[in-house]
Amino acid sequence: MEITPLTPKRGEKPPIEEKKERISRKRVTKKELMKRVKELEEALRTERERAETYLRQLKYAKADLENLRKMVKRQVEEAVRSGNERLIRELLVVLDDLELALEAGGKAGDREALMEGVEMVLRKFRKILESEGLKPIEALGRPFNPDLHEAVMRVEDPDRPEGVVVEEVRRGYMLRGKVIRPSMVKVSVNPRREEKEGARDG
Repeated sequence: MEITPLTPKRGEKPPIEEKKERISRKRVTKKELMKRVKELEEALRTERERAETYLRQLKYAKADLENLRKMVKRQVEEAVRSGNERLIRELLVVLDDLELALEAGGKAGDREALMEGVEMVLRKFRKILESEGLKPIEALGRPFNPDLHEAVMRVEDPDRPEGVVVEEVRRGYMLRGKVIRPSMVKVSVNPRREEKEGARDG
């Protein structure tokens, strides 16, 4: 059996004081740990509340965005309907004028009067379409452009350069800068050039 000396060596603490210090150190560590746990629990609770707030805000924003999308869709549909109604009302005026021109030409039996009436209606009709952004595509005498023109025939013409529109079969149109119908055209082919190319190939 080891006997602990009652008098400690120089620089050493008595055994009883050292034991008390170890116990005190353990108690402080546990207290600090509990405090840290509480701090973490509080931080976690705060972050959960913040996340729930963000989630609610996100749901509200999503609902607002969906409502805005529906509203814009309704407005676009209404604008299209209103635009169609306005255009139809303007075209009804053209229809009225055309009926009057045919009626007047039929009564008078005058072909020239009938033609003048129809030309007047055609001018009014074109004006309405132009006000909506419709423009004819320039084709005759222009270089063939596949984005604007549709070639239906090739015509030999020694007096013209290769690939020029020599005849417009059906007029093409653009609506607000977009091709809605290409021009159907006949395109020049220079026979001399083909002969030269044939001779070079041979």
